[in-house]
Amino acid sequence: MDKQEIIEMEQSYVLGVYSRPPFVLERGEGCTLYDTDGKAYLDCVSGIAVNALGYGDAGINQAIAEAAATGILHVSNLYHTAPHARLAKLLCETSFADKVHFSLSGADANEGAFKFARRYAREKGHQDKYHILAFSNAFHGRLFGSLAATPRPKYQEPFEPLMPGVRFAEFNNLESARAQMDEQVCAIIVEPIQGEGGIHPATPEFLRGLRALADEYDALLIYDEVQCGVGRTGTLWAYQGYADGDEAAVAPDILTAAKPLAGGLPIGAILMRQKVADAMHKGDHASTFAGNPFTTHVAHHVVSRIADPQFLAGVQRKGKLFVDLLEELNSPHIQEIRGKGLLIGVEMDMDVTPLISQAYEEGLILVNAGPTVLRFIPPLIISEAEIQRAVETVGKLLQRL
Repeated sequence: MDKQEIIEMEQSYVLGVYSRPPFVLERGEGCTLYDTDGKAYLDCVSGIAVNALGYGDAGINQAIAEAAATGILHVSNLYHTAPHARLAKLLCETSFADKVHFSLSGADANEGAFKFARRYAREKGHQDKYHILAFSNAFHGRLFGSLAATPRPKYQEPFEPLMPGVRFAEFNNLESARAQMDEQVCAIIVEPIQGEGGIHPATPEFLRGLRALADEYDALLIYDEVQCGVGRTGTLWAYQGYADGDEAAVAPDILTAAKPLAGGLPIGAILMRQKVADAMHKGDHASTFAGNPFTTHVAHHVVSRIADPQFLAGVQRKGKLFVDLLEELNSPHIQEIRGKGLLIGVEMDMDVTPLISQAYEEGLILVNAGPTVLRFIPPLIISEAEIQRAVETVGKLLQRL
């Protein structure tokens, strides 16, 4: 089938909840994608922060082959398998966590985290302690609980009523958070760096203050690292970049992860302290496909490679280069550049949608983070030459305006 036949078939049979550009992607290598016409695109989206090791990676392909060779893609969580135990051990050893529960996506992980927080409060005898404190510009997913914690009327209103008991404070405003806290709050959820909300990093003082607030009210602190975790910011977990030698001052009680964990295979994870695990009982939460041996074997390979200190140092170095080159554009249309590592947002004085469309024509794949923010979330393996090419392309497009 040619490109148009594929697009027409999709429009006939696939629910139209996405807006897609008029090309069909067929294969990938490194940080480059190719469409059915053979055109190459430098990818600065990486499947929305998923394909951390790019496309056609030999190590991932080997891990997939190893997992497939067992003949077991799935057996369900009714039985023991080695891969999910090995992955859980790795995640705990590289973070604050004592236990891990696997899910299928980021929204799924956040829903589970809310359940765990309410169960924790209930186990301590607090029947009315079920409220969740979230923040302005947050994005935690599109399921009924995670959507309730995502203050976007456009997303929420068509599906109301949502999960009750969610309240909001202003991001990076500790006094606003304190004003919302009381004995009914069982959890605080925050992104250390807001992704969909425009690439806004939390301040160190804000995260330390939230840790103290959670302790004061015996609430659980939840970090949503679905987009900013697993090496994206130059540390394995984004919160670790705020530690400044004292990880306990910023570490959460629960952390949710998903996007890049298995290099493109669907997986999520809820990392937690032992006190949270102790509140959960057999049958309290489950997922048929989560933690299957195939995906967790691949995820172990991905996380092991990204956790390497030299790899993470490279992410930090390349992130700095990206920002330096963007600043050198000195474009009057650029209002602010924000982010950490290879999670970068460029605030513009205009809607960036036309810019993204023009970039496709130049062989560059970009994505927004709100109407006026151009977001750069390339594979973590992107080269310095590819970073320079991406910025030069954006600069050329800005000069045309």
